[in-house]
Amino acid sequence: MAWFKRDNSDKKAETDSAERTVRTEGLWLKCEGCREIIWKKDLELTMNVCGKCGHHFRVDARTRLKLLFDDGAYQEHDAALASSDPLTFVDQKSYRDRLKAMQASTAMKDALVSGSGTLAGRPVNICAMEMKFIGGSMGAVVGEKITRAVERSIAQRMPLIVVSASGGARMQEGAVSLMQMAKISSALMRLDEAGIPFVSVLTDPTTGGVTASFAMLGDLNIAEPGALIGFAGPRVIEQTIRQKLPEGFQRSEFLVKHGMLDAVVTRPEMKSWLATAFDFFCGPVERAA
Repeated sequence: MAWFKRDNSDKKAETDSAERTVRTEGLWLKCEGCREIIWKKDLELTMNVCGKCGHHFRVDARTRLKLLFDDGAYQEHDAALASSDPLTFVDQKSYRDRLKAMQASTAMKDALVSGSGTLAGRPVNICAMEMKFIGGSMGAVVGEKITRAVERSIAQRMPLIVVSASGGARMQEGAVSLMQMAKISSALMRLDEAGIPFVSVLTDPTTGGVTASFAMLGDLNIAEPGALIGFAGPRVIEQTIRQKLPEGFQRSEFLVKHGMLDAVVTRPEMKSWLATAFDFFCGPVERAA
């Protein structure tokens, strides 16, 4: 007969602790601004804005559209467009395999959702970029979907909003990606000639070829608080010029102070701000009391 007996109470305690961890995992988030622990459901009620410090958490493209369209309802356009992998590009893995993985994880064909509906009673077209899809990078599909949204706005005489969240041009599509900068810009010139307003909303982050083209071509260029906006990243700039950058450099507040943006608008105020802007551009619409 053994002179000792294994005590299983510690093992049971570990199991109970693990079960509690599983049950609560993903229910709490730490704010990147004030480090406060926030219950996820409370954060959803405030449009993913920290109630203590005002830090704006990133939101996905479909959530963005639901926040802007009346009752969160919209008609999606060009959802089936997908890249043809024009360069048969391979880095750590093939671009074709990377696209399939992104499409499976995001349930999207590419990094932009285009929709039409009403904003405060006014018919509008809105495009929103998705950071989770290869960093929100702009390839042929993103360029085509925005261009089609511009053409739709011209045909239907509807204002256009593009919400940017992107690392820039998509390197896996090379020059085909860079061509989208000129393609979208020329389409926006036709929109301007038609006298139809375009508001560019820049969110965290908006960089590279997106900033260098359509994101800064709005009749109004506005941004969410604290958004990183620029062409090259701050670390690249510091290494190039070998100087320390000013505090808050490339953040939306810094840019509006130096005349690069028209306004910084919080997410809860965004919809009403856009409605007022379109009232100015197009005249007021009748709204339900």
